Amino acid sequence: QVQLVESGGGLVQAGGSLRLSCTASGSIFSINAMGWYRQAPGKQRELVATITSGGSTNYADSMKGRFTISRDNAKNTVYLQMNSLQPEDTAVYYCNAPVVRTAPWRINDYWGQGTQVTVSS
Repeated sequence: QVQLVESGGGLVQAGGSLRLSCTASGSIFSINAMGWYRQAPGKQRELVATITSGGSTNYADSMKGRFTISRDNAKNTVYLQMNSLQPEDTAVYYCNAPVVRTAPWRINDYWGQGTQVTVSS
């Protein structure tokens, strides 16, 4: 009943930039933290960044200084601005959101389908 949809992935040359978006829709009471994760073929899924509704952020060390996470609470949307992209950033990027639901009250963890980011050298 809740859907997360990512967009903004694509092909980019090394040193270029991309802006990813993820919008949650459906039966949503609130969302505290939203985040981005990524997974390359043959590798483990890893944290990229998270952001709370209050604006507190958390970044993986390798992304600090290059990536910026932000969100629009009114739109239930989280963004990831990626600059200075390198080939090692190539991966499927996934949006994650623990969603507070009502009737009954509960928190469900949702993931988007992912958006491919490919960086060429």
